[in-house]
Amino acid sequence: MKFLIIRFSSIGDIVLTTPVIRCLRKQLPDAEIHFLTKQAFRGIVATNPYIDKVHILADSFELMLHELQTEDYDYIIDLHHNLRTLRIKRFLKNVKSFSFNKLNVEKFVLTNFKINMLPDKHIVDRNLATIRYFGVTDDGQGLDYFIPEADVVPNKDLPTSHLHGYIAVVIGAALATKKLPIHKLRELCAAIDHPLILLGGKEDQEDGKTIAAVDEVKIYNACGKFNLNESADLVRRSKLVITHDTGMMHIAAALQKPVISVWGNTVPAFGMYPFYGRYSKQQYDVVQVNKLWCRPCSKIGYKKCPKGHFKCMEKIAVNDIVNLVHQRLSQ
Repeated sequence: MKFLIIRFSSIGDIVLTTPVIRCLRKQLPDAEIHFLTKQAFRGIVATNPYIDKVHILADSFELMLHELQTEDYDYIIDLHHNLRTLRIKRFLKNVKSFSFNKLNVEKFVLTNFKINMLPDKHIVDRNLATIRYFGVTDDGQGLDYFIPEADVVPNKDLPTSHLHGYIAVVIGAALATKKLPIHKLRELCAAIDHPLILLGGKEDQEDGKTIAAVDEVKIYNACGKFNLNESADLVRRSKLVITHDTGMMHIAAALQKPVISVWGNTVPAFGMYPFYGRYSKQQYDVVQVNKLWCRPCSKIGYKKCPKGHFKCMEKIAVNDIVNLVHQRLSQ
């Protein structure tokens, strides 16, 4: 059997597909597994040993379609389920497909009317439902993230003060309403009496510099200095990860790190909280403003608070996070 698994974006969503890939490979060992994604996310799946071939959505959609047509697939596992994947399935019309249920109606009801009709299921379980037809079940092993040897960060690239242990603080997020304001992050980092490494992309460099100015010995601003896999390696080496609802949160869970997750306009009820697998002893904490009338306002996020007050993050109690850090470090 030859499978094409589709997930175009983004970092976290792709990481959340890894149980599907692994379970297919291990439970159907003769299967050939291909994965289709965007060029920007190739590095997430390129070193996955359970994938036989990676296809890229690049400049020409038509060229990609004809490339896929030559592969003669038996099945498509559509874990993105949008108009582009519909076009692919129509083009490969003789290939049987199984699609991920996005539950858009239920999400609309929750974000607009604050009525939760969503099933109490993680998105990983909904992803795995697409391969139930083949008798494949969840193996309980959680998520995967494979860091290439070339992206393992050498000690010389880190401050000596951090070589004996640190907390990773992920300051970035795809959209502003999913991350703490800078003044909150500064307050948080000032209150934690432990070496910290700030993680984020190049777009977070200046914010990282502002936060690190609180204590440039205790706080190392790694934003924009490392690629995604290198940042994942810094997460792997950390004692604890403090993060917003981001792709790095899911990478931390894949690497079996304890997570303190901070939620703004999104909520864990969407089924995107850290996933460790049923055999893991690892745990995560949730920090959020409960019973806020306007929350959740979106299943993804916004560039700024649509109400103007940003209470979902401004009302986060920094001391609650600090207390959780102390509890974690004392265990």
